[in-house]
Amino acid sequence: MTDFNPKKPYNDLPELPPPLELIETTEILKSCIKARVSLAELKQAADLIPNAAVLVNALPLLEARASSEIENIVTTTDKLFEFADIAEDKADAATKEALRYRTALYEGSKMVRRNMLTTDMAIHICSTIKGIELDIRAESGTTLKSRMTGEVIYTPPVGQKLLQQMLDNWADFMHNAVEIDPLVRMAVQHYQFEAIHPFADGNGRTGRIMNILFIVQHGLLSSPILYLSRYIIQHKADYYRLLKAVTHEQDWRSWVLFMLTGVEETCSWTTDKIKAIRELMEHTAEYTQSMLPKIYTWELVELLFKQPYCRINNLVDAGIAKRQTASVYLKQLCEIGILKEIKSGRENIFVHPKYIELLTGEENVWVYYAGAETEQEQTAKTD
Repeated sequence: MTDFNPKKPYNDLPELPPPLELIETTEILKSCIKARVSLAELKQAADLIPNAAVLVNALPLLEARASSEIENIVTTTDKLFEFADIAEDKADAATKEALRYRTALYEGSKMVRRNMLTTDMAIHICSTIKGIELDIRAESGTTLKSRMTGEVIYTPPVGQKLLQQMLDNWADFMHNAVEIDPLVRMAVQHYQFEAIHPFADGNGRTGRIMNILFIVQHGLLSSPILYLSRYIIQHKADYYRLLKAVTHEQDWRSWVLFMLTGVEETCSWTTDKIKAIRELMEHTAEYTQSMLPKIYTWELVELLFKQPYCRINNLVDAGIAKRQTASVYLKQLCEIGILKEIKSGRENIFVHPKYIELLTGEENVWVYYAGAETEQEQTAKTD
């Protein structure tokens, strides 16, 4: 599209679907097969974790942090875990916004099991992310600018009625273009949603949540544990370049292949991460049972992975121990090196450093607890 003007509202955004010859090449279909295999392996690995809440509590927080970082909303995984199960008003603004992303992902995954993805669902998700009631943009003046130069690089369509029509077409494509592979549809709908840019803010994060929900809706994953924003951050320049190439040149092939590769690579990395988590859980259970047989239960160990920033109330609420006994348990776990006690405001929190390091590390690796090492177990356990 040689006459595209980035400063002019893109009211001529083509409807979906794109020409099939652009999105169903042999190369794309082969990439779909590899991505589906990786998704199946991830789903199977997740099913092997004894309690799904371990993953559902952790991986969406990683996705929330990374997706927010793409929009220059920067927090840390430590802060997210620290404030994940308490009132958000104690957290800083960036952490609050990332936690709302996690909430939107949770709520969306519940909704998508009951209903198809819709415009109303997108509105609800974006409103949850932003913490205010939103609707489709009604006013003009929205532009996307280069963060480096300030130059306008894209002006989305304008007019609430037109945006609604475009979103209706977007939703219809997701629901009814069943002859197209779901992973190709996921990639195509993501570009279209970003191009429509229906909200004044929060479009990128809403669109990335919709990707995950689309995969869950089609049964390719059981829960929203695909940490796809990690891949986008690692290839951020390519992500924006290829979005632009669809707009300027209708280069759907490169965009779809990029997204399919992202799914494949993310699934493989996450599968290895889950395997390492499962192994660390088993080692933690064995070590706790060996060192603290009187307090050991699998439920206690499991809680340390569901709540890596653990409070006394977490043990009480889980029915593991009454308050005074729960405090003793947590301090004993500190004594053998599993937990570390830190001060947070007026309360003490018991952190699980080894698990946090595994979650936040790029390499899916962990080491034995110091007291558990033997001459044969000196090397790090890896994936």
